[in-house]
Amino acid sequence: MAKLNQVKQRIEKLRAEINHHNYRYYVLDSPEISDAEYDELMRELQKLEEEHPRFLTPDSPTQRVGAAPVEAFGVVEHPQPLLSLGNAFSQEELAAWYKRTSKPIAGEKFDFTCEHKIDGLAVALTYVDGRFTTGATRGDGLRGEDITQNLRTIRSIPLSVPRDAPARFEVRGEVFLPKAGFEKLNRERAEEGLPLFANPRNAAAGSVRQLDPRITAKRPLDIYIYMLGYAEGKATPPTHWETMEYLKSLGFKINPNNELLASIDRVEKFYHTWVERRESLPYEADGIVVKVNQLDLQERLGSIGHEPRWAIAYKFPAIQGTTRLIDIGISVGRTGTLNPYAILEPVSVGGVTIKQAALHNEDDIRRKDIRIGDTVVVQRAGEVIPQVVGPVVSKRSGREKVFKMPKRCPVCGAEAIKPEGEAMSRCTNAACPAQVQERLEHFVSRVGMDIRGIGESQSAMLLREGLVKNAADLYDLKDKREQLVNLERMAEKSVSNILNAIENSKRRPLSRVIFALGILHIGEEMAEILASHFGSMNRLANASREKLLSIPTVGPKIADSIVAFFRQEENQKIIQRLKDAGVKLEEKKAKPEELPLAGLEFVITGRLEASSRQEAEAKIKGLGGTTKDNVTRKTTYLVVGADPGGTKLSHAQELGIKQIKEEKLRRLLERKA
Repeated sequence: MAKLNQVKQRIEKLRAEINHHNYRYYVLDSPEISDAEYDELMRELQKLEEEHPRFLTPDSPTQRVGAAPVEAFGVVEHPQPLLSLGNAFSQEELAAWYKRTSKPIAGEKFDFTCEHKIDGLAVALTYVDGRFTTGATRGDGLRGEDITQNLRTIRSIPLSVPRDAPARFEVRGEVFLPKAGFEKLNRERAEEGLPLFANPRNAAAGSVRQLDPRITAKRPLDIYIYMLGYAEGKATPPTHWETMEYLKSLGFKINPNNELLASIDRVEKFYHTWVERRESLPYEADGIVVKVNQLDLQERLGSIGHEPRWAIAYKFPAIQGTTRLIDIGISVGRTGTLNPYAILEPVSVGGVTIKQAALHNEDDIRRKDIRIGDTVVVQRAGEVIPQVVGPVVSKRSGREKVFKMPKRCPVCGAEAIKPEGEAMSRCTNAACPAQVQERLEHFVSRVGMDIRGIGESQSAMLLREGLVKNAADLYDLKDKREQLVNLERMAEKSVSNILNAIENSKRRPLSRVIFALGILHIGEEMAEILASHFGSMNRLANASREKLLSIPTVGPKIADSIVAFFRQEENQKIIQRLKDAGVKLEEKKAKPEELPLAGLEFVITGRLEASSRQEAEAKIKGLGGTTKDNVTRKTTYLVVGADPGGTKLSHAQELGIKQIKEEKLRRLLERKA
């Protein structure tokens, strides 16, 4: 019984810690621990809950990950209707609303709260005895869809609140997809050949209405709470502004751009400020919401139909326009994607002159039937990069041309391929000038060849000065020492360190070299599989599509990508130069059971000083050992680096797992190698 109590106390402590760090990260945007430390806390909690399911509760942070798919959404009755807002589109219409609002409460002193009208999905969140119990869409205002499981995945929604909160209460908020998340989601959908979301609101609505909450959990949704629906069992503040501050103290995320304003003239000023600054917002907003601040006056004013008298949406000016699509150009992304873009007759949209706009990919152009010469609708929609919404078909003359993606890279002339099942065409040349910097950064990265001292700025400088044009040129830098020393922020010691790191990289295992080349679809694990299967770069380079497909984990996308990469003459030259420089391109294959660390399992905690964690794990695997993230009874050694996590240490001590320092691991690897 005593042990169970200890487990329960540990679970409660972990939940409190994780909730605290969720609040710091997702609400305050001020994290206190690293992602690795957070993950370690979460893994320990998941393990304890799996071992002791009696202690699992719905408000546990582990329940955010998404439950199994549901067959259909249930219906939630809203105790208080979720009203929709009336709109004002001009200063005159706002003034008319103010006059209508002031008349029933003549002589009463009141002020206003103003907030952005975020383009998302309105939801109602109900808490009972401090726990989040139900989440629903607005629906028709009286009844909404039960999307509780999906909303649990949004980390800025607290699953529990302090004990002094009302016994039962409801808050209302707007779930939204930040601009960066929306653009990333559409890029991923384009690459997968899926239809693109038209705007962040559609993306947010589509995300929270997934029947499988695990899909929702993968999307970077956020929320701002904009009002208290009702509260039972405890008095709440008398004004909207004070109520929002109170909800903030309970752990809810409130928009920091909200303002309390004393007059309608200041409301107008707030509006015009954000008309000018709307592009700087990290989310889409199509206006501001103006509310009477005093809650007793809100109650007296009431509503007309489905619209409250005490609030109005003051909409921003429209930001669409039409113009002629002169041509479709192609830019090459850093990863080799061929990205079409619209070349337009200049048009002013929302006060900005637009000459170019995004078109996503060839499939999207074909789906929208956009043709060169079309009159098209252009939309800024708050985006930094304008987009072509679609053609105005009624204005076609018959002289418009259907767009076709080029078969060769417009920058270097290399073959462009469109892998099976993908939406994007790609340049296959690793030395393409449009790709070379990102490829170089990938090559020298810790998970690649681990060439310390060459990061983003150094890569850019080496390329700019003409000292390197591709990854193979790094191995000629030893002959350019004097030029390196004369570069900005370079000195004898830093140059020596870089050249030593380049020399040391020649001994990296074959799998690291394969991964460092940046072949499309080849991650670390696939690189290890290919290195193990073929044993040399030469055998991999000469492998046929059929030979590659015979490997169980290799599919058509990977096979086509490998064949296309090694077919390029420039890539062949790079590999030959790596070989000439002494980079390890072949490995003697040994039977797994014959390797010196066969049967040994390692877990690493803390920061390693002499090497990166990835390098240490690669050496262990190369000698036949295995590495894991968590300590179990099968663990042979826990390697303890600087600033280790307490969870792995305590678990290793409980299980009697042997602990070794980094120096002992290094000696062990050197002795076995």
